[in-house]
Amino acid sequence: MLVNTNDYKDALERIVDIVERARVRATQSANAELVRMYWNIGAELNAHAEWGNKYIDSLSRDIRTAFPQIKGFSARSLKYMAKFNREVGIELCSNCCTIPWGHVMLLLDKTEPGERRKWYVEQTIENGWSRAVLDHQIDLKLYERQVLSGKVSNFTRTLPAPDSELAQQALKDPYIFNFITAKQGQQEHDIEEQMVTNVTNLLLELGTGFAFMGQQYHLMVGGEDFYIDLLFYNTKLRCYVVIELKNDKFKPEFTGQLSFYVAAVDGELAGEHDNPTIGLLLCKEKNDTVAEYSLKDVNAPIGVSEYRLGDVLPEEYIKYLPTPEDLQARI
Repeated sequence: MLVNTNDYKDALERIVDIVERARVRATQSANAELVRMYWNIGAELNAHAEWGNKYIDSLSRDIRTAFPQIKGFSARSLKYMAKFNREVGIELCSNCCTIPWGHVMLLLDKTEPGERRKWYVEQTIENGWSRAVLDHQIDLKLYERQVLSGKVSNFTRTLPAPDSELAQQALKDPYIFNFITAKQGQQEHDIEEQMVTNVTNLLLELGTGFAFMGQQYHLMVGGEDFYIDLLFYNTKLRCYVVIELKNDKFKPEFTGQLSFYVAAVDGELAGEHDNPTIGLLLCKEKNDTVAEYSLKDVNAPIGVSEYRLGDVLPEEYIKYLPTPEDLQARI
């Protein structure tokens, strides 16, 4: 029968794809019109701001009477619309039309008008962040860490444009691994293990395009064995990224080891269509001047950043936690 032929299956797949893409476009179009409507309602509200809150309350009640089947016109929502129009110009409003209204309200609550808010809108669009992820990134001050921080790297000298700019934009300082609890006497291997266990959170913190390739990744070079702490591939940068983790303050000799790993990955793993491998050295702390001098004559593309772990539970609370024996007794 026709339904069993490959031609029929191919036709069905194409039609399903057409329908799915049309549904996505329809949803995006509906969202854009909704957000644009809220901005225009906000303009009308601001035109009569001197009428006060009772005006908002009356409007909320009358609008819901006129459109009982439509939600989103509470007095609180109308105040968000007024703030949206008051704080967001028409150009940024066009960008906001591509993200859900819940994201817009979050940005109105947690950011001030200006470049920081604009950057979070652009990153939400580019990365497809959910509201929860956007909230997480704002709380962890991603803009400050990725845009405002004085990042230490040699990317502009060792990578061609625009790759150098993209790599520098992707770099953060510090990296926040708050899903890993800091412990006294913690070793680098322990931190690596927790990173891999929480790889979803790790990839979220590293940023867009990172794919995990392995921990203690084995390389055979000249008949000798070497092990890379963490190896990733970044689909946006189209290159391998070698991450070396140091549970210590930055030391100049760290760059030599990482340079070797970067060169080895270029020689042993990277293909002809891959961009040059990038190295990322993560240290507990660093002196920026020392790090900059250390990278001055290094030809491998390397960035140096600090990292932060989650806070240690205060000593006074630890005594209230169950011991392993208590937990075992409850099983």
